[in-house]
Amino acid sequence: MRILLGVTGGIAAYKAVLLLRLLREQGHAVRVIPTRSALEFVGAPTFEALSGEPVSTEVFDDVPGVQHVALGKGADLVIVAPATADFMARAVAGLADDLLTTTLLAARCPVVLAPAMHTEMWDHAATRSNVATLRERGVHVIEPASGRLTGVDTGPGRLPEPEDIAREALSLVDPSSVGAVPQDLAGRRVVVSAGGTREPIDPVRFIGNRSSGRQGVALAQAAAARGADVTLVAANLAQDVTDQVDAARGAAGRLACSVVSVESTAELRSAVRAAGTEADVVVMAAAVADFRPAATPDAKIKKVPGHGPAPIELVENPDILAELAHERLRSDQVVVGFAAETGDASGSVLDHGRTKARRKGADLIAVNAVGSGRGFGTDSNEVTLLDGAGDVVGHASGTKREVADAVWDAVVKLLP
Repeated sequence: MRILLGVTGGIAAYKAVLLLRLLREQGHAVRVIPTRSALEFVGAPTFEALSGEPVSTEVFDDVPGVQHVALGKGADLVIVAPATADFMARAVAGLADDLLTTTLLAARCPVVLAPAMHTEMWDHAATRSNVATLRERGVHVIEPASGRLTGVDTGPGRLPEPEDIAREALSLVDPSSVGAVPQDLAGRRVVVSAGGTREPIDPVRFIGNRSSGRQGVALAQAAAARGADVTLVAANLAQDVTDQVDAARGAAGRLACSVVSVESTAELRSAVRAAGTEADVVVMAAAVADFRPAATPDAKIKKVPGHGPAPIELVENPDILAELAHERLRSDQVVVGFAAETGDASGSVLDHGRTKARRKGADLIAVNAVGSGRGFGTDSNEVTLLDGAGDVVGHASGTKREVADAVWDAVVKLLP
């Protein structure tokens, strides 16, 4: 398929690089047409290296080829990601002051815009009116995701993940193209835990961890996209991840699964076991607290001036992953765990991961290093996949969705 990928000047332009790579890996020919502002975020050499085609922004770059007309007429699909509020306003007005806008006027193939901007801009009456006008003209405008934006802001306006943009855009041209996402989990029931459990110290305080739930949600999304019937057991997801789940539940091509919200390890254990009795695969991606307070008072523990804090007696929580691996709620069930590790004097991250893999008995363990900006709370991840004997069977890195797909690739090989 011949695809034109327009990129406009927003911070989400970096995701266009991932979308370009994804489209190329699926065998499509892609020509990138950035705006001048887009090149302030991602340079032309990056787009040229990944696409294998020249990059230009001006209609005068190839006058004999009349490329501002030829590109649009020769395309099977146009995707603009990210599409800024400014670009959509210019598209509505029919402006043609650079190569991307002139190409858009000449294109007679499906046109897909993936907006990305701050929530206030997306909700503005002018933007809403422009989106409605574009849709009336036959342009397919994808709803933005809800989640972390630039800085500390969260809300609707986040650029959807490249996999979601590609799937939605390609399906407009060829509905069978959704098969580019393998349906190797069709008919399977999957349980995924995500987030981090919290153990109450008193009605106000708790013992917790830094897990945002991003990797678990990505695993649920990937499984649903591959045809699985998914139950997501969500433990205290970060707010932007919760917003993403709420916005995406039931949306075509996004997260189509049931969600069970829990807080403590005991609640997560009950929910996973209840859903897991009929599951083909259980993936324990949640960061589960190893210990909990032996007793929890009904009132807030008060600070006594001049006295240190009273000791808190801890007791060990059940090892949910080990239980699932050894009991097997179904005889043919595949059990997968995650091991967030840090190296220390006694061994490396992989050493500790191997020890955990042998002790837990799961079919697959994804070991990842955490801390110092890695693992928790980030959009990327890197894992080493171990079997039950602790032997390395794979490695994955990239966005958390890419890591999720790599995990499912390994799981599919284990399914009966």
